[in-house]
Amino acid sequence: MAAASHLLSFFLLLLLPASNAIYCDEDDCYDLLGLKQDANASDIKKAYYKLSLKYHPDKNPDPESRKLFVKIANAYEILKDESTREQYDYAIEHPEEVFYNTAQYYRAYYGHKTDPRAVLIGLLLIVSAFQYINQLTRYNQAMESVKQTPAYKNRLKALEFERTGGIASKKKGHKQVDKKVEEELSNEVELQIHGVEKPSVWRLYGVQFILLPYSIGKVLSWKICWFWRYRVKKLPYTWEDACYLTCISLQIPVNTWKNIDESRKEDLVRRHLWEKSNMERYTAETRKESKRRR
Repeated sequence: MAAASHLLSFFLLLLLPASNAIYCDEDDCYDLLGLKQDANASDIKKAYYKLSLKYHPDKNPDPESRKLFVKIANAYEILKDESTREQYDYAIEHPEEVFYNTAQYYRAYYGHKTDPRAVLIGLLLIVSAFQYINQLTRYNQAMESVKQTPAYKNRLKALEFERTGGIASKKKGHKQVDKKVEEELSNEVELQIHGVEKPSVWRLYGVQFILLPYSIGKVLSWKICWFWRYRVKKLPYTWEDACYLTCISLQIPVNTWKNIDESRKEDLVRRHLWEKSNMERYTAETRKESKRRR
């Protein structure tokens, strides 16, 4: 494994240019301006203006002079800025740090040209796409697993029996018809798969980020209404709010609560489990009942 890693690094080093070559190609930026590495900002500016008078396309129509002037201008752009000059000097002194020097170069030259908002939007789109694909794959795999279980097949047969009135198809192509009916019926059968939910665009990170102001406003509005209704006016809890408090007290998800029998729901809500004393009493009763069943 270590040998493969070293081999990969070797090939990457061969493909990537030398650290200083990414700035002024194969030339030395200081040599292009006729300067030494310890030249100051004033020397760099004077050298550039002197060379531009000689090689600028408006002054010298020679095609070779045009190419040379482009290199001179590029070298000046690198050396006139203290930050990029510092990075270039580091690349000269540490040519072995190819990956770091390359990253610094692209960060300096392309980082400021990219709108952070565009980067954020692009990142959210990419993450959301991968999130949706992952959710869809997991859901499809879970669905295929559930469809192989006897419980699902029995449920499907019961629904088919209900729709056909108990009359089975005896046509020659009944297998194809049954397959078509199965596809239609499977869409009507609601499956409760723990840990896996059907993919939804509204749960994607990108959509949630866009709707964040709305979500925050909705939560604040709900909290204000809750405080006014039940703390200030002391009104009794509505059925929906009582169910919500019961779910919170029992620490169960909403989907699990929906599957509980209605009579059981009424019993739990009636107990007012959001009150500490009632919750403690209910917990003690549950433990006692559990021990009795053992």
